[in-house]
Amino acid sequence: MSLLLGLSFSPLAMSAEVQEFKLDNGLKIVVQEDHRAPVVVSQVWYRAGALDEVNGKTGVAHVLEHMMFKGTKAVPAGKFSRLIAAAGGKENAFTAQDQTTYFQQLEKSNLPLSMKLEADRMANLNLTDEEFAKEIKVVMEERRWRTEDKPQSKVTEQFNSTIYHVHPYGRPVVGWMNDLENMTADDAREWYKTWYAPNNATLVVVGDVNAQEVLKLAKQYFGPLKPHALPARKPQVEPEQKGERRVVVKAQAKLPYVLMGFHVPSLQDADKDVEPYALEILAGVLNGNASARLNQNLVRQSQIAVDVDAAYDMVQRGRQSIFVLDATPSEGKSVAELEAAILNEIEKIKTGGVTEEELQRVKAQVIAADVYQRDSMFYQAMQIGNLETAGFSWRILKGYPAKLQAVTAEQVQAVAKKYFNKDNLTVATLDPQPIDPNDNTPKGKPHVH
Repeated sequence: MSLLLGLSFSPLAMSAEVQEFKLDNGLKIVVQEDHRAPVVVSQVWYRAGALDEVNGKTGVAHVLEHMMFKGTKAVPAGKFSRLIAAAGGKENAFTAQDQTTYFQQLEKSNLPLSMKLEADRMANLNLTDEEFAKEIKVVMEERRWRTEDKPQSKVTEQFNSTIYHVHPYGRPVVGWMNDLENMTADDAREWYKTWYAPNNATLVVVGDVNAQEVLKLAKQYFGPLKPHALPARKPQVEPEQKGERRVVVKAQAKLPYVLMGFHVPSLQDADKDVEPYALEILAGVLNGNASARLNQNLVRQSQIAVDVDAAYDMVQRGRQSIFVLDATPSEGKSVAELEAAILNEIEKIKTGGVTEEELQRVKAQVIAADVYQRDSMFYQAMQIGNLETAGFSWRILKGYPAKLQAVTAEQVQAVAKKYFNKDNLTVATLDPQPIDPNDNTPKGKPHVH
């Protein structure tokens, strides 16, 4: 996603008071005061995700996320969620390539409860062999349900491992099944002991709070936790692709599907970079809304596709990114025809550029804003946590609109010419096989984890 996690820039949100603190044990705290409703969102972001895993132990970050709900001495298994629910709150967690995040949404007076519980499981997780043995089966079932039973998810997994030959982004966050089958409680304990420490975490609090009061609570609950030395993180760079790559996945499905991608730069220097902002505008030109090129030309006019999408994520801790296009052909149309049509739309931009009207539409759409997204405390917190965990400061949100406004049509055309070439292209296609009437497993769009 974009710097703003796919959200429009919010003048209202960015005018709110944001303060940053750091405890002696290394825990970073970012507080955004937002007094429109008596609620608070509290998120703990660990700078540990699939990016940090090693071969043979893929999926361990996600497994540990599950285990974090299995209790401590003070809070037995299941009680964490019951306490939050009893307080009228919502809580959950997610694992990604770059991080693992735990969050609660509560009435503001319950923030101490959230902090107390999170600080407890940051240091005192009771990771037993018995609970692990039960939970690893749940994770394996989740892998089956999310990936192995969903043809487009299978394609996505094969695409990632094809476009990334070296970089850890090629591995699935949920892990390879063989690794899950052979994972032990000791693997999960090792991950927990290695990465779960205050000096590898960021606490983000957004809501009807006072920043100094939040700091006081953080000192009370997280302050006593001990930091520990973190392993050196080696830079991992994907070698330049030297030729087109293709993979075909055969699976039971109703419709074929094509997923295409190009290696492109991610954000490295928020002040000096130009290309990531130009790529973001390009994604909007291709797929910003109903009048964007791909939808207008391929879905509505030529009707060669039933759906088509373009996406780019400029913020990556692994400092690698890809520009992705995916589509489903209309009945009677082949993936080859659809692929050719998508590449033709890209060629038009490479040769003819984008119009001033398109440029202004995309800028207005990304910068101006859907009021509902703009007003979400949860997504304000997500923006901050995502940037901080990726190694950037939340402060760059303020400069984001100006950076987008400065992008020229020439710069958009230049990134298309530079990166969208056949030697830098990876294509994964779904070759649909007849559906077994006795097979009751669900087939459909992948569920985002």
